[in-house]
Amino acid sequence: MQAQADPFIVPVCHEQIEILYQDEDILLINKPTRLLSLSGKHPLNKDSVHFRLVQDFPTATLVHRLDFGTSGVMLVALNKKVNGILTKQFQARTIDKTYTALLFEHVSGNVSENEGRISYPIVKDRDNFPLQKICYEEGKEAITHYQVIERTIKPKASRVL
Repeated sequence: MQAQADPFIVPVCHEQIEILYQDEDILLINKPTRLLSLSGKHPLNKDSVHFRLVQDFPTATLVHRLDFGTSGVMLVALNKKVNGILTKQFQARTIDKTYTALLFEHVSGNVSENEGRISYPIVKDRDNFPLQKICYEEGKEAITHYQVIERTIKPKASRVL
């Protein structure tokens, strides 16, 4: 049985990757939204953070990813030694990641609790890429601690950290 190519074709991302910090071992970059971290399985999904970076930094490897629809800071290793060190830190969850999100009424509106913890096992939804789904059999535990930092009435929304 032949594997099918991923049917999802990402729209072209015209935004550039911004280099925030660079030394001989690492890059800190700002990934734009709607850019894959790694090239997709479909041949038309070649454009990605990794694909763009290796043009100028041939030894660049990603030690973590951000979702297609998420923008933000990414840490990139520039050599194998540092890649190994950082990968172990991410696997051991000794590196903290912080996200800010604005939740509008049609998603969640005003979040009732001031802070909380969300924990579910998630996996890529093979039928609806780039979405993910909760899957207790195959999913990887994803833990989110959140804190409401602002609530608005019009539009009804919560900004969470």
